Amino acid sequence: MALVASSSSFFSALTHSHIPPWGDRNKRRSNFLRIIPRSCLDDSSSLSQAAQYTVDTYVKSGMIVGLGSGQASGLAIRHLGRQLHTGALKDVVGIPMSVTSASEAAKAGIPLDSYQEGSQIDFAFDDADVIEEGSLIAVIGRRKLHGEESVLEKKSILNASNKLAFIIEENQYKGGLEGSIPVLVQSLDWLETAEEIDDMFLGDAEVWRRPSIGQAGPLGGDFPLVTKEGHNLLDVIFTSPIESLAKVAENLDTIKGVAGHGIISKFPCTVVIASQDGLNVVDKLTEKVVG
Repeated sequence: MALVASSSSFFSALTHSHIPPWGDRNKRRSNFLRIIPRSCLDDSSSLSQAAQYTVDTYVKSGMIVGLGSGQASGLAIRHLGRQLHTGALKDVVGIPMSVTSASEAAKAGIPLDSYQEGSQIDFAFDDADVIEEGSLIAVIGRRKLHGEESVLEKKSILNASNKLAFIIEENQYKGGLEGSIPVLVQSLDWLETAEEIDDMFLGDAEVWRRPSIGQAGPLGGDFPLVTKEGHNLLDVIFTSPIESLAKVAENLDTIKGVAGHGIISKFPCTVVIASQDGLNVVDKLTEKVVG
């Protein structure tokens, strides 16, 4: 199902000179924005429109596609399955990023393969918890991990893809981010690592070990979460606006005992933003990878 009527003439009228209603002009200078009015879309929910647009625009026959997890990714997976069923797409193979996305893809009839180091992935889509305006640096892993879900494996798939799109709602795209950054640490010396992180961001953040069940707390309770790779997960909860996610990632990478974190920067990158007025599609073509 086509999302945009007369798409070629419509897109030819859209250029990077459009200015979105958020953020600093200097941060947007290297980004390209396409605005797709709601009048050019079908009558489904804005997030469903964003998911359909992502599949219809970026997935081509014969591609190997990384399949993200979350509400928007689930909608995209189901639409991809419908496109394969109708013959609009052929010979697409999915690489699921979680047990949930694998289950969704199997139900949708998408052929699957598992991720191996060095896998060639043409395109990947995923949800993000938040995305930093301008830089398009994303935070993943804030929500509860289910089953064998792995932040590290998801980041590996996203980084291995030739092209990446995040599908989000407009309240998830902002500058001056607050909230938590998930950080994976070696379990044996987790407390020492947590104290070093706490000292690094003293006054700006609190460090809590995430529990597997029960109430959250600084020590993770009686049953701290252990990932399938054997790591503890710390939530570095920022109480002041984060000036730069890239700088936070750079600092975390210097700490012994940190195995990874939920900050990801991958280019080229597209962010498809669902709003009440339609879709905003932001592209960033070049930048160094963070995390």
